[in-house]
Amino acid sequence: MPAVTVEDLLVLPRLDAVVGGVERPVRSVTVATRGLEGEGFPVRRAFAGLPLSELDPFVHMDQMGEVEYAPGEAKGTPWHPHRGFETVTYMIDGTFRHRDSHGGGGLITNGDTQWMTAGAGILHIEAPPEELVAAGGLFHGIQLWVNLPSADKWIAPQYQDIGAANVALVTSPDAGALVRIIAGEVGGHHGPGSTHTPITLVHATIEPGATLRLPWQPGYNALVYVLAGRGTVSSAARPVEAGELAAFGRGDHLVVAADRCQDGRSPRLDVLVLGGAPIGEPVASYGPFVMNTDAEIRQAFEDYRHGRLGEIPAE
Repeated sequence: MPAVTVEDLLVLPRLDAVVGGVERPVRSVTVATRGLEGEGFPVRRAFAGLPLSELDPFVHMDQMGEVEYAPGEAKGTPWHPHRGFETVTYMIDGTFRHRDSHGGGGLITNGDTQWMTAGAGILHIEAPPEELVAAGGLFHGIQLWVNLPSADKWIAPQYQDIGAANVALVTSPDAGALVRIIAGEVGGHHGPGSTHTPITLVHATIEPGATLRLPWQPGYNALVYVLAGRGTVSSAARPVEAGELAAFGRGDHLVVAADRCQDGRSPRLDVLVLGGAPIGEPVASYGPFVMNTDAEIRQAFEDYRHGRLGEIPAE
């Protein structure tokens, strides 16, 4: 799981040790369900089993892969619309190409993040590049949906392309964990992502037997999704493994530890840590639209059918 790696963690800035404060307790551990997305690529629905009230300001998250494609197998999505939220696509392994109805697009690969604010509406497509389709290869990433407050649902669409080299890298005080800050702030260290809804998004790799005590905004919710490996969450040592999501209660820091013995395929514990300031507004979500009312969802489909969310550009 390369993403962004550093050979010598000792050269990186370190988080201050957590002293005192209130540790967040674990409220639940749920298991991601499996499904297919787009033209048929495998995903795990990370938020399955949790109500939206506990996810707020998040709506949906898919772990895409991890899958090793044979030649000719790689798949993407067809052209589709979005309105009312932001999609965050974080590529851990492999490459994805995206295009949109506003002329934007690009390539995201190991450790890159594409942050798309759909706002008032956009059409876009995500697909593996031709060389990945032809040769096959590893494909692994995350797509997260971040809700927008009602005041921002009608803003103009925009992109942020966050290259792997721009991600903030820090370590735990004992250098037992590499912490990649994609957006938000952790212990005074800031990630490059600019968000309409205040959130923090972190990818941490924890060495076998090491413990990460991560300071966390008290007003945010806190979720830990296990990408690979085995470990525990909180000082109560609640076991977690790949494909499981831990939801935490209130506090100002959280604890994640890696088991001393990991399997050969996942030599370390990799987790995605995310949280944000709850929006606290009604959510009406259907298909590719996230709005506040059912009437707004119906209007989104009507606008899409009449071409008001954009047109597919000519090849």
